[in-house]
Amino acid sequence: MNLKPLKYFCEVVEAENANLAATRLHVVPAAVSMQLGHLEALLGGKVFDRTSRPMKLTTLGHFLYPKAKALISDAQRMLDEAKDVASGHLGWLSIGFTRSTIFSVLPDAVRTMRAAFPKVRIDLTEILTEHQAEALRSGLIHVGLSRAIGQLAQEDDLDYIPLFDEALIAAVPSASALARRKSLGPGDLAASTFISYPKDPNSSFARHVIQALESADVKVRVGYEAKEIHTALGLVAAGLGFTLVGKSVADNNRSDIAFRPVKCLKATAKVFAIRRKGPPHQIVDAFLEVAVRQSRER
Repeated sequence: MNLKPLKYFCEVVEAENANLAATRLHVVPAAVSMQLGHLEALLGGKVFDRTSRPMKLTTLGHFLYPKAKALISDAQRMLDEAKDVASGHLGWLSIGFTRSTIFSVLPDAVRTMRAAFPKVRIDLTEILTEHQAEALRSGLIHVGLSRAIGQLAQEDDLDYIPLFDEALIAAVPSASALARRKSLGPGDLAASTFISYPKDPNSSFARHVIQALESADVKVRVGYEAKEIHTALGLVAAGLGFTLVGKSVADNNRSDIAFRPVKCLKATAKVFAIRRKGPPHQIVDAFLEVAVRQSRER
């Protein structure tokens, strides 16, 4: 919708007088009345009680005002930032990430970038590995942080930058008997319910995790399918079963979960960055350099 009626409405509320609002807006009072009429016609109700002097907000007006104020402020901020990007005064980096990278490469890399490029706006969007190629091609993101188990099919128009490989370990309730063991074997996990994630028809991660467990002679009984890793870990903490995570997830994680290696489990998770092939991009190149360096240090 056109924001002008909302802008005029907010000005009248703050000026407490339509004529004074017109003066502040540098328009004639009739223009203010016309915009308020458009707004009320659009909403299907009155925003001011015009029988009182000074005019008072109706229930609809009270509901609308804070939301209209926030919307106008957000729109102005968006325009200001877009102008800065267009003029070169503000850079922009959009990062797509799988949620498990929150436990490893993502936070440190973003902190480093913010310190090195204070005028770069950094947007973060959670996107599963399988959806990141489409997001890169559409321009939604500039770089993706992904995780996969097994061989990943690489697409010709994308560059894949390996960051690190890590072992898969079991997350079990800290109050369970399994948490008292230093490592777990197939028999230890056979009696426990498996919590699978992410629940997404396009994701192969959950299927590869189950295959990895079965290759280690673990009989898998899927009891729950979580949408993402934090939900899966919450179900583990509640004592509803176990799940598999990358070793980096165990660092500084919740105290009601214990993380233990699984004997004979050979599969590893590969964490990597993805970008579109093409000419150099200063900010993307800088982020990838930071991510690769910090991953090696880890």
